Amino acid sequence: MKKNQKIRKAIVTGGAKGYGYGITAALVQAGFAVWITGRDTKALNRVAKKFNVRAIRADVASADDWDRVFAAVDAAPGRFEVLVNNAGAGIHIAPAVQQTDEEVDRALAVNLNGAIYGCRRAAPRIVQAGGGTIVNISSVCAKQAWSGWSTYSAAKAGLEQFSKCLYLEHREQHLRVTSLAPSWGATKFSDNADLGARTSAVLKRSIQPTELGKIVADICALPPHLFVQDMVLWPTIQAVEPL
Repeated sequence: MKKNQKIRKAIVTGGAKGYGYGITAALVQAGFAVWITGRDTKALNRVAKKFNVRAIRADVASADDWDRVFAAVDAAPGRFEVLVNNAGAGIHIAPAVQQTDEEVDRALAVNLNGAIYGCRRAAPRIVQAGGGTIVNISSVCAKQAWSGWSTYSAAKAGLEQFSKCLYLEHREQHLRVTSLAPSWGATKFSDNADLGARTSAVLKRSIQPTELGKIVADICALPPHLFVQDMVLWPTIQAVEPL
């Protein structure tokens, strides 16, 4: 095998913060050459320097930005094997009638459309490389119902169904597609979704970015004849009383 072919390339969206940070760290530890994307240039550069990864400022909701990302990845040596669609946002957590049309559009664009844009570009490249894995970070909101989370939940549920169909479309071409649905995490998502800060005791017992990162890396390291269709990850501190 040529030296360049031994380089395994991966993309992590939202790779500079929260779960994305942990996923980036785990994939680097697993030996991948990693590209991270996001909209916070300072955070991207900080993580790029710490882990020696490539950072590209990009909005997952922009098809043009996705083309820029893949152009950069294609130009580098190696085989593209992994895409982790981690970027997501609550946008406006409130009853549907209190959301504007623009907020609905943005929630779907970031949490569903953006991941689809990435998948449709990643899939043929992974197939050409001989196989690999796409991990779509979903949410327990795709499976449970809480007031105020309707639009976000719809986007994540759509992402899970899309993941199943994408896998079936490429099963015989050695492309694995996993939907990973975490719940409470020790990340800034709660603050950004206007849920308020949790206590340090709760955060310590919530899902840590490094823990989720290890799970993603383990999914990607499975023998090529095995794949995880979907996984739900709960912290035991969370009492679950949905509809």
